[in-house]
Amino acid sequence: MVSRSIIGILSLVFLAAGVLLQFFTILSGAITSSPIDKFYFLEASNIGNIPGARNPSRWTFFAICGANGNGHNANCGNVVPALPFDPPRNFGTTQNVPQPFIGTHKFYYLSRFMFAFYLMALFFSCIGLMTGVLALCSRLGGYLAGLTVALALFFQTLAAALMTAWTVKGRNAFRSAGHSAHLGKYLYGFTWAAMACFLISTILFCIAGSVGRERSSGVSRKRSTRSNRSRGSFLDTGSAGKSREDYS
Repeated sequence: MVSRSIIGILSLVFLAAGVLLQFFTILSGAITSSPIDKFYFLEASNIGNIPGARNPSRWTFFAICGANGNGHNANCGNVVPALPFDPPRNFGTTQNVPQPFIGTHKFYYLSRFMFAFYLMALFFSCIGLMTGVLALCSRLGGYLAGLTVALALFFQTLAAALMTAWTVKGRNAFRSAGHSAHLGKYLYGFTWAAMACFLISTILFCIAGSVGRERSSGVSRKRSTRSNRSRGSFLDTGSAGKSREDYS
């Protein structure tokens, strides 16, 4: 049987990989150095007729950026916590903005809640890294780490679903207005891969918690059997002594 420590180490490896992918996503727009300057959620180009818009415009986690000749993020705007995807608000105008973005707060709330859920997933995944060390030496530690990472998995799944919703709808809205738009393959991959890492880590932590349970149960049964045998031998000896006294 695979030992608890080996399973715990594998769980920590998958969890650490998920946390690393989260940091790659969250730092996009806030850091302009390689390789993070390649990451964005959505790019819309051929939008030079929209006043105040970069052409192309890339929505990252913290800022709206343009692109240089090498395809990297450039000329990024101010770093904004919980940056919403809302072109009329982002560009400061509704002139030539595709109609699906006007008069609705749908995109605004989808992107803002994604931001919140992503940070909550990061918080619980970092807590899971600390509690995961306990899984190397105890069953309780394995279950505790599994619960913590399961919470990270829950919020990461919500964040991934919301991210997919606003980026796909936003891309389709730009394309319907005759603009070019496409999804950022890196942040898409990072977001869903982090969710997969958390799922695998949760399962492995729970397995680590269950390892040794059968052995413990077997030891308890052996001890119980030995105790019953000893008790039975004592009773048999007492009964034989009483019988001898009766005959005498």
